[in-house]
Amino acid sequence: MRALLLALLPALALAAPSAQTRRVTSILVPMDPDSEASAVRMESYMNEALANFASFTVRKPEEIFGLPGDNNAQSALERARKGYTESAAAFDKKEYDDAEAKIRATLKELAGAPAAMRGCSPLCESLALYAALLHLRGDVEEAKLVLIDLIAVSPTFELNPKRFSRDFIALRVQVATGRSSLLRGSATVKSRPAGARVYVDGDMVGYTPVTIPALSVGKHLLRMERPGFRQYGQLMEVTPDDVEVSADLAPTAAYKSFDGQLDRVASEVSRGISQANGVANLGKSLNLERAVLGTVKAAGEGSELILGYYDIRNGKKLGGRRMVLQGDEFGQLKQEMERIVNQMVNTAEGGGEKVVRSSDPLDGKGGMEDWGAEDRGGRTRAQDKKKKAGDDPLDGVSGTEDW
Repeated sequence: MRALLLALLPALALAAPSAQTRRVTSILVPMDPDSEASAVRMESYMNEALANFASFTVRKPEEIFGLPGDNNAQSALERARKGYTESAAAFDKKEYDDAEAKIRATLKELAGAPAAMRGCSPLCESLALYAALLHLRGDVEEAKLVLIDLIAVSPTFELNPKRFSRDFIALRVQVATGRSSLLRGSATVKSRPAGARVYVDGDMVGYTPVTIPALSVGKHLLRMERPGFRQYGQLMEVTPDDVEVSADLAPTAAYKSFDGQLDRVASEVSRGISQANGVANLGKSLNLERAVLGTVKAAGEGSELILGYYDIRNGKKLGGRRMVLQGDEFGQLKQEMERIVNQMVNTAEGGGEKVVRSSDPLDGKGGMEDWGAEDRGGRTRAQDKKKKAGDDPLDGVSGTEDW
């Protein structure tokens, strides 16, 4: 046994976390309402870039500012789960009047629960049970409308043949292939502040403001979340006409306490102060060693970005960049933010930061790396090549390097 432990010691030592690991994060402060959404997206891209470094442990904004759920929605969800269980038990006993009364109350509770829901359960089960009860008492058209809502939330939801009759299951198939279920509508979702992640029926569809096209007509689960704010949700009714949903997000106490600090940090970053007291105070509050801090504001069709890489413990600026980015029309923004962060970190740390490499040779490749000859870490392949006398000065230059 002792020999086995001695043999394992080197492996355990290698697996142990490094004492040099630094806690790090990225925080972007929007300087105008038009930049709120882009700030959140860029912030997430920068944190992904920082996570590539072996010596960094990234703290995400939701860990710093919090991402609390809605307590009222959670309570409503718990009551709805209990109500559905009781209604299903009554249905199985063929106590249909009692089952209908309970399922109606359950659906009312579920209307206030979407902020706490991560999937369609128990909404899908409740809609199916309610539609079956309507079908049993002869209200076929009403049952069809409820089935349209069920199909909109979850097109693949399966009815239990042990609970539901063949006629009802056949009605569900009829509705799924009918004209009404083929109707589509769009929904525009907004929030104050903008930049909230939007989930429809459990799938992320973008950041507010966002327009989601071609949604099935009927009810959909809508949820919004933004670090530092309470999660928001509702049952969204989609019609063939355009639908718009707007929500005022409630800030957490932690976010409110940092909001004033962020204003001072934004001022210091914008002025390029090399020893920033506001940054140092923020570092003490967040218990971090390094941070990429910046401001972003609208500039024509793009964004003006000012970044500083700081030793956040003492507010010392280690590096910085100022640039104008031209949107994300072709999905290049994530790669550009990664390049900027890698270059700042490697330059500031004297090239000592090592980027974690995946075993997959195609991981992180976009197919255009050779166009600009820029790799991760802020170094260029062109700089690594030794130039020979008489070489063409334009050899290996694609014309996109400055982009």
